[in-house]
Amino acid sequence: MEYSFVRSSVVEAHALEALNNRGVMIEDIAKLTLFLQKPYVPDLTIETCIESIEHVLKKREVQNALLTGIELDMLAEKEGLSFPLQQMLKTDESLYGVDETLALSILNLYGSIGFTNYGYIDKLKEGVLSILNDKSTGKVNCFLDDLVGAIAAAASSRLAHRYRARLESEETNQ
Repeated sequence: MEYSFVRSSVVEAHALEALNNRGVMIEDIAKLTLFLQKPYVPDLTIETCIESIEHVLKKREVQNALLTGIELDMLAEKEGLSFPLQQMLKTDESLYGVDETLALSILNLYGSIGFTNYGYIDKLKEGVLSILNDKSTGKVNCFLDDLVGAIAAAASSRLAHRYRARLESEETNQ
């Protein structure tokens, strides 16, 4: 039996396209990352945040989570799911936690700082998250808002670790 697989470059391209098609740009996520890390990394720029987001988005696990969550959101938007799942996703029901669980799979890649950042940004609904949470648009973003928050939080965690490494390196070189 021949094993067939989808190339990583194809998965990455489709994940980025799915994000863009849902109205989320890398710059939107980078603004969230900047918001989260600017108090802790004084010289942080949006360009550095974009670089960190791009690094996170290169991970296959992140791409898989995006493709899965966005697909479920689109199915719910088209009334393509069975009851009660259809209703729970369409209303982003508070007791439905699978969307957060999928987002946590991204955070597991970058350590505990990502978890605290995710909880904070998820509660605040800063930037693009407030747009994704607007139920009046008719769009279903039950999964997408959590995934975007998780990507921003993971990138923040990555930046925090890199900043500490830089400080330690500077200290050693003095």
